[in-house]
Amino acid sequence: MSKNVLIITGDAVEALEVFYPYYRCIEENINCTIASPVKKSLQTVVHDFLPEMETFTEKWGYKIESHASVEEIEPTDYDALIIPGGRAPEYIRMNKKVQDITAHFLKENKPLGVICHGQLVLTTIREYIKGREMTAYNACRPEIEAAGATYVEEMLHVDGNIVSGHAWPDLPGFMKEFFKLLNVKKEASV
Repeated sequence: MSKNVLIITGDAVEALEVFYPYYRCIEENINCTIASPVKKSLQTVVHDFLPEMETFTEKWGYKIESHASVEEIEPTDYDALIIPGGRAPEYIRMNKKVQDITAHFLKENKPLGVICHGQLVLTTIREYIKGREMTAYNACRPEIEAAGATYVEEMLHVDGNIVSGHAWPDLPGFMKEFFKLLNVKKEASV
């Protein structure tokens, strides 16, 4: 029986952090739905570091289709949730339905993968992350701690049903740990 994974994001999602999990899920024969505040073609962004800048740069990336608006989503239909980073979490976290969907996965102890700035969504439902441990892009540390969670200085961290990652370079390990929580067994191919 195939699993169902939900990815919640919006415009200005970090390209690698949405494409990599999406295609990895498809590769594992997992049904994957991308939902956003409005069903549309989402504009991704590419973040990178340049030696002459003290912060990351942002360029436009490929577009990716959102399959549904968050209003159409029934979280009980999904086995797990992924929240990618980029700038999308800054605005989608203000959407009450996004908060309700995310809270469902925490209340029901379902696998939740959150990476980079995606953890900002969790800070709006702080009652579900208080006392939990997670990592994130280091600039998100103040919000995580203000929400009552413990920021862990690791590139990848697992705390119960939450897999958290620092940024897009950590995606291989992030997805490996996410699939462990989802109980997806990798079969050897010849």
